[in-house]
Amino acid sequence: MKLVITMSRRYGTGASKIAEELSERLGIPVYDKVNVEEELSKNIYESEVEVIRQLAKEPCIILGRCASEILKDQRNAFNIYVCADKEDRIKRIMAKSGLSYEDAKEELEKTDKERAEYYHEHTGKAWGDVNNYHMILNTSDLGVDNCADILMKYFERLELI
Repeated sequence: MKLVITMSRRYGTGASKIAEELSERLGIPVYDKVNVEEELSKNIYESEVEVIRQLAKEPCIILGRCASEILKDQRNAFNIYVCADKEDRIKRIMAKSGLSYEDAKEELEKTDKERAEYYHEHTGKAWGDVNNYHMILNTSDLGVDNCADILMKYFERLELI
């Protein structure tokens, strides 16, 4: 099966690291906002929806961009939501971006608000609603480094890989 993984995430959860690890293990590319916008700028497609559907014709991991909703009827799409405790996310943002606690907290709140608004605007649904995903991973409880292992074992058990 041509597995397509969509990964929605709260800012600072480590989801990009999980996606990179899965990408290496599965030998499939990761696409994010930058990749989708690059395809749009080439004027090949009229909308992000078209770009995401085209990318999902082959195995891949798509970070954000409402891909879970866009591909909800695609049988080979597996939708994941990555979350973490706010304090853990702030600490991760501080370490990654070199920001102060207050600046990291402000960046987190701003980014989460933008993502929630974007998702609602484009889907009419609440971002992070458990009903929109096959699996929810909390990196505060599971650890960022363990999430790729958990997903690989799950995909193997389901014989998706």
